[in-house]
This record gives sequence, C-alpha cells and structure tokens, in this order.
Amino acid sequence: MQLEGKRALVTGGGRGIGQAIAQALARAGAQVVVCGRSVRDLSAVAAQVGGTAIEADLLDRKSTDAMLATVGRVDILVNNAGIAESAPLEKTSDELWDRIIELDATAPFRIARALVPGMVERGWGRVVNIASNAGVSGYGYTAAYCAAKHAMVGFTRALAIDLARTGVTINALCPGWVETAMAKEAVSRIAAKTKRSEAEAKQTLEAMSPQRRMIQPQEVAHTALMLCSDDARGIHGQTIIIDGGAILK
Repeated sequence: MQLEGKRALVTGGGRGIGQAIAQALARAGAQVVVCGRSVRDLSAVAAQVGGTAIEADLLDRKSTDAMLATVGRVDILVNNAGIAESAPLEKTSDELWDRIIELDATAPFRIARALVPGMVERGWGRVVNIASNAGVSGYGYTAAYCAAKHAMVGFTRALAIDLARTGVTINALCPGWVETAMAKEAVSRIAAKTKRSEAEAKQTLEAMSPQRRMIQPQEVAHTALMLCSDDARGIHGQTIIIDGGAILK
C-alpha cells in the first residue's frame, strides 16, 4: 500500500488506537499530523512517525478551530478522539451528556465539515470515523456514549450518500473493547465498584467477545489503513465491526 504524497490527520493520536493508526499510515508513506490534549504523548508519536503534533482540546470549539486553521491540507481524516464515561440514567448529568456528545459526535462533524470540501475539490479523500460497537447496539449505563456513537454511525451513512461520486470515501469502524489505556481505566472502575480484582474485571470485558479477548489497537489500525487504499474505494458508507464476533450484522 502506497500513501506517499498523502497527508493524514489523526485526532486523539497520542495513544491507543490513534497512535497505532498514525504509525500504520506513516509506514505506508503518508505524512501524519496527530492532534490531542497531551503534548507529551503527541510529541512522542510525532517523533515516531516523523510527523507533526498539534495540541488541541476538541471539547473546546475555539481550540478545534485553531487546529483546523493551522493543519493545512488533509487527504485522510481519522476521527479517533473520544471519551467513554458510564453512569445510570439518573446519574447522567447534563454536563456528562454534553461532554460525550461534543467530543464523540459534534467534533468529528465539525472537523469533517471543514476538511472534506478540500478533498472533494482535489477528487480524492478518505474519512475514517472510529465509532464503537456501541454505535450499532446498546449497553447498560452508557446512554450518552451509545447515543454519541450511534450519531457518528448515522453521520457516516448520511455523508456517504453526499460523497458517493466525489472520489472521497467515508466509513465507520466499530471496535469492541480494545486493549488501551481507556480499557484499563474501565477495568479499574469495574473492580472498584464490584470489589473484584482487576484481573476478574478484565475477564468480564473479555467475555463480551466470543473470542474471549480484547481487540488490539493494531487490528483497528490495519482496517483503517486498508480503507485508505485506492483498492478500497468501493467500500463506502460502511459500518465495520471489529469485536471478535460479539455483534453479528
């Protein structure tokens, strides 16, 4: 796969899935820009991939706009930044709801709105939205997160119709539990609430997959990279689930 001459933006590129995707794109020859809140993590990834780091808090629209004003041309957009917080309905505050919807749904929309027109004008582009299998199913205690990821999937499908004849493709990847820092934080929360060990809490999450394991970030990166190839131009508006068979559609 050759992506020489292509320029990619990976949001939330400082760790986990974003880091793995940035590395995969760079290996294929793309010039990679990573953005996020942790300057230390971003700088480390930028050094690894020979790319550029831009500090941006996508919960802050002014910060997002500043990033968009400096990022320059983007041929490949990977909307990866997101947060996952859980609470039962009665404890889901307006602030929690707004925070998750803003970062997991509104920010990807605003970034795509700014960058996709340039792709259309150039006749080539790739948008990969990192959603979740929570975007095609429902889980307890995650009303805000499920709503945000369903919104990302719906946005992907709607925009795909608009872009079908432009040379730009858009798809959503929907992983299950991925072995990242975010998953480790979830394991710690489960262990604290249930008084079980972290090993037992992790097994609870692994048991959600028929493969009895968490997905690795590199598996998601592999699929994202494939979608950026010219040979994948017929894969458009799709929701690709990567969860070991937990959800079959």
